[in-house]
Amino acid sequence: MAIWQLVLILFYAISSNAMNMNNKIIRKTTAFPFSFSSIQPEYTQTTKTTARLYKEKYFTQILDHFNYNPISYHKFQQRYLINAESWGGPKTKSPIFVYTGNEGDIEWFAQNTGFMFETAPRFKALLVFIEHRFYGKSIPYGGSKKRAYSNSTTLGYLSSTQALADYATLILDLKKNLTAMDCPVVVFGGSYGGMLAAWFRLKYPHIAVGALASSAPILNFDNITSPFSFSNIITQDFMSESESCYKVIKRSWQEIEEVAAKSGGLEILRNSFRICKNYISAGYLESWLETAYVYTAMTDYPTPTNFLNPLPAYPIKQMCKAIDDTTTGNNTFEKLYAAANIYYNYTGQAKCFDLMDDSDPHGLGGWTWQACTEMILLTEGNTEDSIFPASNYSYNDRLEFCKYKFNIEPRPSWVPTEFGANHIYRVLKRFASNIIFFNGLRDPWSGGGVLKDISKSVVAIVSKEGAHHVDLRFSTSEDPKWLQRIRKREIHIISKWLSQYYHDLADSYEE
Repeated sequence: MAIWQLVLILFYAISSNAMNMNNKIIRKTTAFPFSFSSIQPEYTQTTKTTARLYKEKYFTQILDHFNYNPISYHKFQQRYLINAESWGGPKTKSPIFVYTGNEGDIEWFAQNTGFMFETAPRFKALLVFIEHRFYGKSIPYGGSKKRAYSNSTTLGYLSSTQALADYATLILDLKKNLTAMDCPVVVFGGSYGGMLAAWFRLKYPHIAVGALASSAPILNFDNITSPFSFSNIITQDFMSESESCYKVIKRSWQEIEEVAAKSGGLEILRNSFRICKNYISAGYLESWLETAYVYTAMTDYPTPTNFLNPLPAYPIKQMCKAIDDTTTGNNTFEKLYAAANIYYNYTGQAKCFDLMDDSDPHGLGGWTWQACTEMILLTEGNTEDSIFPASNYSYNDRLEFCKYKFNIEPRPSWVPTEFGANHIYRVLKRFASNIIFFNGLRDPWSGGGVLKDISKSVVAIVSKEGAHHVDLRFSTSEDPKWLQRIRKREIHIISKWLSQYYHDLADSYEE
C-alpha cells in the first residue's frame, strides 16, 4: 500500500536524540514511503479485515540469491499470507494474485488492500501476500531482529533486489507445490510495494503476467524528479482547499521559532499544543506538525480511514476547517493544535502528545537502512512558496547521517541503474508490457510517478482527486464515482492480460 513510504514520505524511524545533530538533519535524511507517525498517541486500530481472511504460512528462504559464499546459503523463515476461498484451483488454471510486501508487517498491508480481496471472486483467484525480508516476522539470523539489525554486515542483505528474488523463489515453489505451474500470476503493490510490483514485472516477466503498481514513485531518484515536487503538491493540496489555511501554516514556522527563543517560550509551546511533560524543542514541534500535514495529504481519502491513524473523509478539508474556525480568532497556535488533532487525535482519546515517542507498531524500522543505501528518494526541497520553510535538497545531509548511523555511503544512482528510470517513457516502450501505474494527484508521491501511458499495455491511470494508493483500499458505499470507475478500469485491464495469457497457453498446447 504503507509507502511507498516509502511510502515514499517523511518518516523519522530513529530516536530523536539518536545523534548530537540538528533535528532538521535527522528529520530530512530518513524519507519513508509509508508509515505511521513515530510520535502519535496510542490508539486501538480496528479494520474491516481480520486474520480469518488469510492463513499464515512460512517458506524457507535463502539469505543471499546472488553469491555463492557459505553464508549465502543460510536460511530464514519468510512469512506469507494466503487465501484460497475464491480460488478455482489448478485444473481450471485460475490466477494467483500476489501482493509484493512493503517495508513493514505484511498483515498491516493485507488488511488495507481490500481491492484484492474484493476482486478475487471475479477471477477465482488465489491471494498471496508475501512479507518483505527483514520486516514483520521475516527476519533472518534466527528471527532475531536485534542481531539482523545489529550492523551493516547483517543489514547488507536487506535490499529490493534480494526481496524481488525472494518473491520469485517463493512464487515458483508455491506453484510447484500446488501443481499450478500453468496458473498465471498477477502482482499488486502500493507505494514501495508498488515499486516492487512494477520492478518484478520488468525483472521476472516469466513469472508474472502483469503488475498493478499503485502510487509507485519509481521516478523519484537521481534528479529525475525535482526534489521540490513532493512539498509543492502538499502546498497545492492545502492552498486549493483554503488560501487562508495555507497562509496560517506558512507563517506558523516563524512564529514557533520566535516564541521558542523567548524566555519561557518552550513552556508556552508545550501548553499550547498539550505536549506531555518531556523534552520539547522548536525543531521537534515543527517535525510533529510537518508529519501531520504530510500524512494527511497522502491519505486525503474520500471516505473515513484507519490506515495510518483514524481519520475522517477528506482530512485536509477538516484540517483547514479547524484552522479557519473564527472562534479561535488570531491565535495561531490554537488553530494549529486544532488542525493537528485531526491527524493525531481524531478519536479524542489522547490527553497530551508525546513528541519523544519512537514506537514502531508496524515494524518499519528497517527502512532507515534502505533509505541510506538504495532508496534515495528526493523529497526534501521546499521553494519559497512552499507551505514548509524554504530549503534546498542536500545530499550531504543524507550522507552525513548514513555515515554516522551505519558507516556507509548511499548509492543514489543505483535504483535507476538497476531498474531503469532515466528516459523511462522511451525505454520501457520497447520492451515492457502489462503494467498499470495508478497515481492520485493529491498524493505528494505522484510527482515521482508515471503519469502518462508508455505504450498500449503500460498504462497510466491518473486521478485528479486521488490520494496515496486509494484504488487498493476496501470499497465502501460512499466511494465517489471517479474511484469506482478507476477500479473498474483496472479490473478490465487485468482481464485482458489474463485472456491473452490463456490464449497464448492454448496456442502452446496446439504446438
